[in-house]
Amino acid sequence: MSSPDAMVTGAVSPSGRPRLARHVRLTFDRARERHVLLRPEAVVVLNDTGAAILGLCDGERTVSGIVEELRGRYAHVAAADVERFLAGLVERRCVVIEVEGTDGAARRGVAIDPEDDDG
Repeated sequence: MSSPDAMVTGAVSPSGRPRLARHVRLTFDRARERHVLLRPEAVVVLNDTGAAILGLCDGERTVSGIVEELRGRYAHVAAADVERFLAGLVERRCVVIEVEGTDGAARRGVAIDPEDDDG
């Protein structure tokens, strides 16, 4: 039987293309001197690593591309850690991951953006 972490991490495909959900904004909070995610009625305070990951979530880069980019900046980057971080934000509906279907068409996977009318 797999662990809950393995199940969550497995939901984030290395070929998925993460982006912030439409109702979420990444910004630097001068009062906290930290990057934060702004959501309706909530603020998520990020550490430097989390901010670096989310700064690369543009809907164009794949998860594996994000890992490779981070490996160019930092000495030790584990793909499973990046996937687990993104999976946690998917569960909180802060990140949406687009996956490509076998027919080549983009499909929304892992999470549905609640403000997206075409879903």
